[in-house]
Amino acid sequence: MAKKKSNGKKPVIRKVTLNLSWLYIILTGVIIWMMMGGGKGGSNPQKIEWDEVRTAIKAGDVQKIEFVRNDFEGSVTIRPDRLGNYASYFGGNLPRKSPHFVFLVSQSFNPEEAFGALNEELPEDQRFKVVMTTNTHVWNNVLEWILFPVILILMWVFMFRAMNRGAGGPGGPGGPGGIFSVGRTTGKLADKKDQKVTFKDVAGLYGAKEEVMEVVDFLKNPKKYTSLGGKIPKGVLLVGPPGTGKTMLAKAVAGEANVPFFSISGSDFVEMFVGVGASRVRDLFRQAKEKAPCIVFIDEIDAVGRARGKNVGFSSNDERENTLNQLLTEMDGFASNSGVIVIAATNRADILDQALMRAGRFDRQIHVDLPDLNERKEIFQVHLKGLKLSDDFDLEFLAKHTPGFSGADIANVCNEAALVAARGDKKSIEKQDFLDAVDRIIGGLEKKGKIITSREKKSIAYHEAGHATVSWLLPHANPLFKVTIVPRGSALGAAWYLPEEHVLMTKEQMLDEMCSLIGGRVAEELVSGTISSGALNDLERLTKMAYGMVSYYGMSGKVGNLSFYDSTGSRGYELTKPYSEKTAELIDQEVRNIISDVHDRAKKLLEDNRDGFTSLAEKLLEEEVIFADDMEAIFGPKTTDKDEHAL
Repeated sequence: MAKKKSNGKKPVIRKVTLNLSWLYIILTGVIIWMMMGGGKGGSNPQKIEWDEVRTAIKAGDVQKIEFVRNDFEGSVTIRPDRLGNYASYFGGNLPRKSPHFVFLVSQSFNPEEAFGALNEELPEDQRFKVVMTTNTHVWNNVLEWILFPVILILMWVFMFRAMNRGAGGPGGPGGPGGIFSVGRTTGKLADKKDQKVTFKDVAGLYGAKEEVMEVVDFLKNPKKYTSLGGKIPKGVLLVGPPGTGKTMLAKAVAGEANVPFFSISGSDFVEMFVGVGASRVRDLFRQAKEKAPCIVFIDEIDAVGRARGKNVGFSSNDERENTLNQLLTEMDGFASNSGVIVIAATNRADILDQALMRAGRFDRQIHVDLPDLNERKEIFQVHLKGLKLSDDFDLEFLAKHTPGFSGADIANVCNEAALVAARGDKKSIEKQDFLDAVDRIIGGLEKKGKIITSREKKSIAYHEAGHATVSWLLPHANPLFKVTIVPRGSALGAAWYLPEEHVLMTKEQMLDEMCSLIGGRVAEELVSGTISSGALNDLERLTKMAYGMVSYYGMSGKVGNLSFYDSTGSRGYELTKPYSEKTAELIDQEVRNIISDVHDRAKKLLEDNRDGFTSLAEKLLEEEVIFADDMEAIFGPKTTDKDEHAL
């Protein structure tokens, strides 16, 4: 080690380590040097026949011949002033070093007699020097055959040691990533210093947060529960749509709990090698038991917990199923697993194996739903910290205008609003910046420069005016916020609504929503007498709602109170339907009747209010964007059901 002192400070210790990369480079250089004929003086002698050597000797061009008796090999050095006569042998590039040629002879060759006779024939000044040697360097052959394999073996040894030593991680020496430790877990043990998220940072999620906090409280104060005979839950499953805060809850648990916290993703168990997933599960729980009490968090557990027998494929020995079987055994098998709490998160609970969902493994299923109005207010307050807001900012207004937004969506809205304000060189973020951010996230990027013909623009305007008019005149349709014909994303126009957050939807509400959806197609029929492809998304949603009413919700008089919905997902890969062909025809006919009725109803509404509908379309063509105030000026206050809350 080398120490470096600084002025008035503690000495800085620097470790001097050997970089194995240089060793690899040196070994590679040695191998190349040997393959290129290293140790031979750097010459590249050309092989010729003895007859050619004898001709050169008689011509007086040979300066020296060195002959090895036991190898029957000779090397020839040409006189420097005669070397140019042999340029053709070297491709025009004369060698700088000798010997220049080598030749081989048979065992019957007598070098003393042959060289002596030739020297006698030459004049005194043209005679060549003869050197007779015997090759006694036995180790040269040994090195040529042994050194190269030894170098290769050493390189492989150093490589494997480096891979295992550099892998590290919670699996100990030679952890995840090492060639010999592929079966060890890749789970990370959370460092308490890095876990800064607490339950105070988790806004909303009232019921889910309380249940998770109870698990943490059990670990902190176990006597409070064990004194009454209670037992700590073995598993907690967080279920909910993407972006609702499942992983954030897990981070808060890691920050609050004073116990070891392992985190791993479900896909980390699955590898291309057979048996690796089960081995990693065993290693994870082995480490967890050693540090018990502790918490193990498995994110996206559906990657490994999919129901057995439903995996797409024809393998009878599926690696994912083997991993799941090992996970089931570790969570609640023959061996004791006390003190280890498993928290898992998924947004696909319907495809998880039933053995994984039973009590004793995941004792609690916590549903993390999309936030309601009050929860959105709290989430906005968390993400608005640090943003420079204008004085007219209204948190209540913004929370009402983001129904169905998850926590991740709200965070995105706040960040996008800051970017929109910065793009406009503003000193603070205004309410309009947040509305533009909401439009950007829902509809996509605004495309004002998109080339649209005047005929297409008129068709789009009347289409959107049809949606707006029908929804404004129906009592149960969602309240309209604004209508635009400015293209966004893949949509050429859009009508923005502020849906009321209902827990249940009545048949009348669904029918009014369906009338609003088909209003654009009906408007095209009334104005131009033809229809376009612009109603694709409307018809798709309309058809799904109609089939849902008939086959799921039992809202058809002819089909009756029957539901063919599969909440368990057990018919996921079945090719047959749970009803007969006659029932299928009846369902199709009922769907057509419902859509025909809502079509006629929407058409009558537009015909009875043709003047207002036309005025709205013309105003939309002129201004491109209109709001609820403009709708109220044309049609009056929105129609509501006075008896909606009367029970």
